[in-house]
Amino acid sequence: MTLQTPLSDQPDASGKFAPPRVGPRLIVRKRLLERLRDAHLCALTLITGSAGFGKTSLLVQLRQELMKDGAEVAWLALSADDQHGAVFRHDLLGALARLGVAPEDIPGAEDDDRAWPVEPVAATIIALAERVAKHIYLFVDDYHHVDDPWAHELMRKLVTHSPANLHIVIASRTTPPLSLSRLRVYGQLAEAGFEDLPFSLDETQAFFEQNLATLKLTADEHQLIQDVTHGWPASLQLIAIMLRNRPATRSQLPMFLRRSGDLQNYLAEDVIAQVPTEMIAFLEMLAPLRRFNAALASHVTGQTRAADLIKRAEEEYLLIQRVESEDRTPWYRFHPLLGDFLGNRLAARNGDIVQALHRSASAWFASQQRLVDAVRHAKLGGDLALAVRTIESAMPADWRFSAVGAMVQLLDHLPADTHFAHPRLAFLGCLTYALTARPAQAQRWLDQLKRSDSARLPGMDIQLALAEATIAMQRDDNQYVLALLERPQESWPSNPTLQYVYIGALVTSFAQEGRIREALRLHDEHAVQSDDRGSEIALMFEATLPATYLKQGQVRETARLGAALLQQAETTYGRHSVCAGLCAAMLGDAYYELDRIADARDVLANRTSLLSASWPDVMVQASLVHARLARIDQGPAAALAFLQRQAAHFQDLGLPRPAAFMLGEAVRILLADGDHVRAQGMLTPLTALAVADKDSPHPAAETRAIAALACARLALVNCNAAEALNALEQVREFALSAGRDRLLVRVNLLAAAAYEDIEQASSARQCLVDALNAGAALGLVRTFIDDGAPLAPLFGTLRNAATLSPQARALLDSLLKPSSASTPPSTRPRREDAQTLARESVNLTPREREILLLISQAMSNKRIALTLNISVGTTKWNVRNILTKLGVSSRYDAMTWAREHGHIE
Repeated sequence: MTLQTPLSDQPDASGKFAPPRVGPRLIVRKRLLERLRDAHLCALTLITGSAGFGKTSLLVQLRQELMKDGAEVAWLALSADDQHGAVFRHDLLGALARLGVAPEDIPGAEDDDRAWPVEPVAATIIALAERVAKHIYLFVDDYHHVDDPWAHELMRKLVTHSPANLHIVIASRTTPPLSLSRLRVYGQLAEAGFEDLPFSLDETQAFFEQNLATLKLTADEHQLIQDVTHGWPASLQLIAIMLRNRPATRSQLPMFLRRSGDLQNYLAEDVIAQVPTEMIAFLEMLAPLRRFNAALASHVTGQTRAADLIKRAEEEYLLIQRVESEDRTPWYRFHPLLGDFLGNRLAARNGDIVQALHRSASAWFASQQRLVDAVRHAKLGGDLALAVRTIESAMPADWRFSAVGAMVQLLDHLPADTHFAHPRLAFLGCLTYALTARPAQAQRWLDQLKRSDSARLPGMDIQLALAEATIAMQRDDNQYVLALLERPQESWPSNPTLQYVYIGALVTSFAQEGRIREALRLHDEHAVQSDDRGSEIALMFEATLPATYLKQGQVRETARLGAALLQQAETTYGRHSVCAGLCAAMLGDAYYELDRIADARDVLANRTSLLSASWPDVMVQASLVHARLARIDQGPAAALAFLQRQAAHFQDLGLPRPAAFMLGEAVRILLADGDHVRAQGMLTPLTALAVADKDSPHPAAETRAIAALACARLALVNCNAAEALNALEQVREFALSAGRDRLLVRVNLLAAAAYEDIEQASSARQCLVDALNAGAALGLVRTFIDDGAPLAPLFGTLRNAATLSPQARALLDSLLKPSSASTPPSTRPRREDAQTLARESVNLTPREREILLLISQAMSNKRIALTLNISVGTTKWNVRNILTKLGVSSRYDAMTWAREHGHIE
């Protein structure tokens, strides 16, 4: 019989055989397209994922890429009608006809159009495809509509026996039964699944930049959206619509995502509408669980077929996905928004069952010695007594302290007498509070524990000392930490976890006190054992190594080590875990110094707790980088306002050294912007902090060094080089004694400026050479950009200096390289626009603009000072800044530049 394919004249033919139109705002999925680049080598390319994950958009992009390479591509969009074999057959053959594969005679086919044997149909299609003299691609979208065994068998035959030039590309919400394992083994399958389709952070940023033309989101907002949505494209689209229509709801993003009626309707209508009732009921009971496996699911739901239902949910409906686990048992989770949706449906029908599920889950986790989850579910189940029993029963002698977050939540709800009836619980509670930046609560517990009978138990002496030392670290008192912990090694805690806390405290305190070599040696002698690798406390201990390098100023090494630790911490414990926060703060500092501004912005995005509730050094690192980024992104006013808030916050916490860092940075910004009056006012409270503890050791020594550095900066502005050099000598002494090599580089830069002012050229040159050699070895960049601007002319004289190292020469070349951006001829601005752009790009302060105007009137520095009622020293400082910013070497050149760019007539 003759096979008919009368599909081109069907009413919906154009819709079935033409891909959907995509707008100009489509985000190109470069990462996934690269992943699927081998599609031309594979018989089958498979894209699977739930509704709203961008499967069709990815198909369209892949089609476009293949067509650019000259491939023949046919498109077939399936619908619910295609679940019937006859409809699917006609649609499939119609699509193949567009590739030049148009069967006419099918051996064995019946005239009544009811019996179509798979073998001859597949053989005929394959034979015809082989005759096509090029690679041909059949794209099948929404394959999950196919529900006919004949259709599945035909497609299986086509992909397993296809000629080398026939390639089938399928997108589906379910995993099709097409012998995928065999295709994988033979390298004939390219695939992207549930875990691959969500947008990365970069793609999320690009999406909102394209879809919110008039509203620019911050890095913090981008990261918040990514954290809540996990890159689910459908939810990103809903957010964009909301922000375009209701910009005022920008501050309510998390609430909107979980409560939006549009999102709830989308989940109900598109995601779970076709899922059987039995499956939805089963999944709703699992929704309160953060993760689950078949055994846990069976325990909490009572469903004996839990394993089969989970497999079906994973493979057929793609409502859950596997997560990495520490054992061989498959573990699963919902997308957070879908889990919230299902959990809310369950709670709306029966609120009591949710707590019962949590209590049941707690009992199961406790039986498996999984303390974190057991405690969490006991608390959510409203059974605090169960939580205490869980901790006591699941706490072996080598307990791993991985339950920091769960412990904090639990301890806040337990009566005090409960704590001290359980000595180990009381000690671990004290340590938990100290490790999570709550020293006041930790001190109260410690005082009570010392007064209790538990304090006289064997081994409690060293544990109490460790708890007290951890509190002292939170209070920035490293001298007391060392007094408590510098003991013979045989007296250290025997518990491996407590050992990591103990040694980590010593390493951190050694580094703070300038005993860098001792810190590095101690860390090296007590490397994490293979059995402990990956535990949260072990990761926190490992983070003390890059933190020590950062204290010294070795930012390149800090970035190398810290990036790997951050990835491990985020993967294992989440982006907002304690260990991830420690790594992020030091990485933000290192990335900024390396002039990787975008990386610094991203690594600190939406980590506000690092600014106010963490270890002192962590808060300092995060706060300084936050202020510097704010200055770049929003201007000096925003940065100064933040620094003043942070200084007040740290003083409220009783942390003078962090407060001094904030005030010192504020002085630097004010002087760089020519506002020496406000800088002088800011110096007053900074000096007061230094004087208050003038007889104290570290950290007051660092506070005094910060104040002396600010005094040196102000003296330079006032052209008092001798005073500046005297203050810098104090800073140099601290930097040498404390092992602060980065600070030493900054001292040499400022000293070079001072020597240049008093015309001691050889001393200025030597300071600058020393700064370049040391800074290049450490990896410093922003130190030279932020503090080296007044020295630009002097930098140029060092090009041929024989004493510069090769690294220093490379650094010098990068600093001297002019930054320029070429404008395409087709978009070259008019002269008036060019002048405006030039004025804006120079970023002169209002005072500098006034002085530039007076320079153009041929006024001397003394005359300018009298006209503006400022000192001659301030005038000279501003003139030097103007010349540096304009990239010129004389006042005459500055006048010429100002005329050419529209500053003066």
